[in-house]
Amino acid sequence: MKDLSEFDVKGRRVLVRVDLNVPLDGDVITDDGRIRASLPTIKELAEKGARVIACAHLGRPKGEPNPKYSLAPVAKRLGELLGAEVAFAGDVVGQSAQSVVEGLQDGQVALLENLRFEPGEESKDDAERAAFAEKLAAFGEVYVGDGFGAVHRKHASVYDVPLLLPHAAGKLVAAEVEVLRKLTENPARPYVVVLGGAKVSDKLGVIGNLLTKVDRLLIGGGMAYTFLAAQGHEVGQSLLQRDQLDQVRDFLNEAVKRGVEIVLPVDVLAATHFAEDAEHEVVDATAIPADRQGLDIGPRSRELFATKLADARTVFWNGPMGVFEFEAFSEGTRAVAEALIRSEAFTVVGGGDSAAAVRQLGLPEDGFSHISTGGGASLEYLEGKTLPGLVALEA
Repeated sequence: MKDLSEFDVKGRRVLVRVDLNVPLDGDVITDDGRIRASLPTIKELAEKGARVIACAHLGRPKGEPNPKYSLAPVAKRLGELLGAEVAFAGDVVGQSAQSVVEGLQDGQVALLENLRFEPGEESKDDAERAAFAEKLAAFGEVYVGDGFGAVHRKHASVYDVPLLLPHAAGKLVAAEVEVLRKLTENPARPYVVVLGGAKVSDKLGVIGNLLTKVDRLLIGGGMAYTFLAAQGHEVGQSLLQRDQLDQVRDFLNEAVKRGVEIVLPVDVLAATHFAEDAEHEVVDATAIPADRQGLDIGPRSRELFATKLADARTVFWNGPMGVFEFEAFSEGTRAVAEALIRSEAFTVVGGGDSAAAVRQLGLPEDGFSHISTGGGASLEYLEGKTLPGLVALEA
């Protein structure tokens, strides 16, 4: 992939695909981590005199304008972080966008409205997607791909547009790819992966692929209960994917064959119901009462997981250990994060809920070697899949 240094961008219109898919509460951005992650590339281009046209998606508006998913609050916050006004287009490729782009001066930044307001952005029809890509590409003379959280999608702005313009990878995408290569190409050992989150089915492919690469796999969160059930244990009302039990048994058997250590919780916080103030108690993970559900790993599991991380040289963590959004059930996730901070390993937080948890729990982001901006993209890379956005940038 080419990088920004290979282009003279002064006075040129540079179309930058960034990932600004931030959580909103009304018009209030509750976590601006992805906006901050986009700053280095946007700043460098602006400082070099480019006319920067940023484009991004937000949520799932399903191909039509929806005020709920407008990027207007994002444009305001981006301007605050840049210390300069960001011109905002009220549409994606219409008259407002045309006017905003034409009005840009060297070093100025604009943001187009939500790409997903246009049906062509996500279309499965190659012709429809290509038609939209041509309109979008007409705004730029150079394309920079920096939206790592979207590179696993074959969308117009990610895949088709870079094929129409001279293109380069932005600083964020280049950094993410470098980190993922460290995780997949001769990682320092012991190599430990911590997986959490709700569903085993979301991570089937990555678990299967990791069993050929890692030394130790720690499983927490909702997905742990399917592993415990696969071993024949009662999990009460805990999250359970019965249709995945056979697959999980296969994973457990394969791990034994390959000498991969799988570590499951030994105790959990078992609650009466799913609520922040739910009554709960610590119980053995192998004896969860029939009327209770596990919402976090317990104190012995926290110690166990920390011990299993202590000697690691490489760690990848994706997915919380419990319902970290509820304070009473956040300590398992905190314990794993703090174990990574104490570690001398190369530590990667795999985006998504894990990155959100780090920020929500008030933990220092510089305590980790890298915090990814793309949970799904990171997992698909580790699964060994081809990512369309990277293919286009390498073309």
